[in-house]
Amino acid sequence: MEAWNLQPMDGVTIGLAIIVLILVIRSFALGGKLKKLRKSYTQFTSGSGVEDLEHIIIALKEKLAHQQQEHVALQQQVIELQRQAKEQKGHVGIHRYNAFSDGGSDLSFSLAILSETEEGLVLSGLHNRENTFVYAKPIREGSSDYPLTPEEKKAINLALKRE
Repeated sequence: MEAWNLQPMDGVTIGLAIIVLILVIRSFALGGKLKKLRKSYTQFTSGSGVEDLEHIIIALKEKLAHQQQEHVALQQQVIELQRQAKEQKGHVGIHRYNAFSDGGSDLSFSLAILSETEEGLVLSGLHNRENTFVYAKPIREGSSDYPLTPEEKKAINLALKRE
């Protein structure tokens, strides 16, 4: 114990040597981690032609903004196509009947061609022994400004699948 009192600097030197040894070991461990991180970074940036991560992130951000603009434009196109599809005259209903009870068969007809918005037309062909007369009536919102016959109403209901 007396030796300790005579040379107190030896204890401090040993303590500092232990601290330096711990710091050297820690430095090697951090160096290994840094080497792994550098390897990951070079793999990440290889093939891009850019060695600066900041440029890569800016380029990705610009691409994302461009894709978002294209996405908005595509959404608007889809909405417009849906609107146009509703206006297409794709609903067809035909009703055949005998317009004159004095003979013949079901050669008269009413043909409705409508869109989903119930816009379109009704064609009616009235057939007798000598002639066939064809009439057209515009349809708006499921009805017409002209009087509709029961057969024409039935063709409209068939086109709109109401019956």
